[in-house]
Amino acid sequence: MMKLSDFDYHLPKELIAKYPVEPRDSCRLMVLDRKNQTIEHRIFRDIVDYLKEGDLLVLNDTKVIPARLIGKKEKTGANLEVFLLKQVEDNVWEALIKNIRRLKPGDRIFISEDFFVEYLSREEDKGFVKLHSKNLKEDLEKYGHIPLPPYIERPDEEKDKQLYQTVFAKKEGSVASPTAGLHFTTELLEKIKSKGVKIAYVTLHVGLGTFKPVKDEDITKHKMHEEFYSIPEETLTMIKETKEKGKSVIAVGTTVVRTLESYAITGKREDYTNIFIYPPFEFKIVDKLITNFHLPKSTLIMLVSAFATREFILKAYNEAVKEKYRFFSYGDAMFIM
Repeated sequence: MMKLSDFDYHLPKELIAKYPVEPRDSCRLMVLDRKNQTIEHRIFRDIVDYLKEGDLLVLNDTKVIPARLIGKKEKTGANLEVFLLKQVEDNVWEALIKNIRRLKPGDRIFISEDFFVEYLSREEDKGFVKLHSKNLKEDLEKYGHIPLPPYIERPDEEKDKQLYQTVFAKKEGSVASPTAGLHFTTELLEKIKSKGVKIAYVTLHVGLGTFKPVKDEDITKHKMHEEFYSIPEETLTMIKETKEKGKSVIAVGTTVVRTLESYAITGKREDYTNIFIYPPFEFKIVDKLITNFHLPKSTLIMLVSAFATREFILKAYNEAVKEKYRFFSYGDAMFIM
């Protein structure tokens, strides 16, 4: 049985990146060769050297919404934060609200004079709210905060609206960035294309499920939150052609892995997935993976351990700590081939 403690490693706090390096593609890249069990240290833009003509790079084109709303409770003026998770129907959202037990249905939280959140109900730790606004998109842009992960330990800044978004983000719906994609610049993507590497897109709207801590020592008991994914027909065609030519499908990020492998299991191009990948797991579509360095004991480190073995991943993470790599969302990257 795989235990939660099997996926722990020591991380000095100062290695958690508070800001990304600029330009995006100048972060460090650790290259893991699974066959030869070797580790190399490069710069992210060198990724071009590892991609071959005819390979397919798959990116997640989801866009992060400014999902954190900070307002005041109508009757008491108490400060309250509403963290939007996902839209359930028109203007009705599933949300996390601190001190949710103190709220009664119908309570209103004012974000601005003419933009307020109406509390509807709750299910366990999640709430359901209705957003009232004349122009919701504008109000979210104006008053919403980019939901930086808590371990970054600083308030979001105006520049995070651009830094925490991939350059190819298109479809709104995520409350966290598909961070492996943050390292690509438009120029780097052009360079990759000119090498004869094809680029395809999928969409997976990242929910909080990705960050939900695993509490059970028996990891098989952990339940993932559902996240919506969609794969264009064109992407499936490109995957099929790539495989037929004996070339590699390269997933940019764990969200792409979960999308493609969900499709491999269910045959559904569009659905909600709560797939939880941990060792042992047979990957049906993904051949290589670009990813960031993940939190100890997280579902994400379990996924990469399933891809490259737990021993090799922990060895690489310990080396990353020794070499002072930068960790997590705004940190450095890893290429597993």
